[in-house]
Amino acid sequence: MAYDAAMAQPLILFGAFDRHNFGDLLFPHVAAALLPGRELVFAGLAQRDLRAQGGHAVQALAPLAAHWARGPATLIHVGGEILTCSAWQAAVMLLPPQDVQPTLAYLAARPQEQAAWVQRMVGSAALAPYTLTRALFPALTRVAYLAAGGVALSDCTPALRAEVLANLQAADAVSVRDVQTQAQLAAAGLTARLLPDPAVMVAELFGDEIRRRAMDGEVAHVLRSFPHGYLAVQFSADFGDDATLAQIAAQLDRLAATTGFGIVLFRAGAAPWHDDLAGLQRVAALMQVAGVQVFESLHLWDICALIAHSRGYCGSSLHGRIVAMAHALPRLNLRPPQATGLLNKQDAFAATWEDAKTPGTVDVNGIASGMQQALALAPTQRQHTAQRLAMLYRQGFDATTATPSTESTRRTPASRPPSAG
Repeated sequence: MAYDAAMAQPLILFGAFDRHNFGDLLFPHVAAALLPGRELVFAGLAQRDLRAQGGHAVQALAPLAAHWARGPATLIHVGGEILTCSAWQAAVMLLPPQDVQPTLAYLAARPQEQAAWVQRMVGSAALAPYTLTRALFPALTRVAYLAAGGVALSDCTPALRAEVLANLQAADAVSVRDVQTQAQLAAAGLTARLLPDPAVMVAELFGDEIRRRAMDGEVAHVLRSFPHGYLAVQFSADFGDDATLAQIAAQLDRLAATTGFGIVLFRAGAAPWHDDLAGLQRVAALMQVAGVQVFESLHLWDICALIAHSRGYCGSSLHGRIVAMAHALPRLNLRPPQATGLLNKQDAFAATWEDAKTPGTVDVNGIASGMQQALALAPTQRQHTAQRLAMLYRQGFDATTATPSTESTRRTPASRPPSAG
């Protein structure tokens, strides 16, 4: 076999898996599993060790680039809604949760220090730091984006949008996970391949690990507690006002009464601005049915196992939905109260990849009816969707991470989603 210099290069997997968020923690696992035998480096904006929660030991990209002495390398953005994540948002989400309010209060009183603090946190002056500027890392010979999201890119500041578009233009391969993001890039003159989110591969790649996690610990306790099944339910801190929590509790009571399933409330992210354990506990206390539990584990594979062994998922997390999708389970996303009428990444993903009969996103007053609709969908249809998207992702992953000439990659016609029949 001929020597392949590109295959011998270290491969840097870059993304927002330097903080606890369910989907972001999954992405590098998927990429690594599909790149057997490659020398891999895991990089984010900050140095973090999330192995105790099922993640990776993550290196900070800026110092990694500054001290890189290992010759040419390839960098892959492993996925997520990275095209619209500002430096300010990234910096706050990298804080320990207990430091968020004191830090925000400090910076509010010292606005002149804010920009310097943000740059220290993210390691550069980038406006959209999870999209790489090649100037930061001259050793890179290839840069690719896997199933990136950017539904709200047109609503970002002109400066941030211009930076993102320039970084994408300089990349060697770009794929996005929904048609809305793809259309916005096309309007700016950029061609992007359409690719399902990496999490569609979870059941195929990590089924054995997920089954092992269900055999003991907190997941096993849930399975013993609900021998007739349970629904896995999650919602972010955006749903934390009293009226919304009361409405969620009432809807879940109704759903539990009509299905006979238990309700297990869990978190899909512990980073700032993600999920709040206290909100789950308040809903559990408000519910009238006895069959409700709050699941406290934040381990990546425990969360996957909880969803995989449920009778269905309902929540605000896109990746809660996609992990349920990968296991051919009923799923339903929740729209935050303040987001009514706005297109979000959950809507965009469902509109791109789900069939017309599968419910997408509902307001909290539609939980019971929406989940009933999801539960009524034929299992064979759900299985077809799971298999189809896993196949499409594997094909698109190979195409995006391969090393064709830059010119031919950029001139590939924009792909369209296949029929969801």
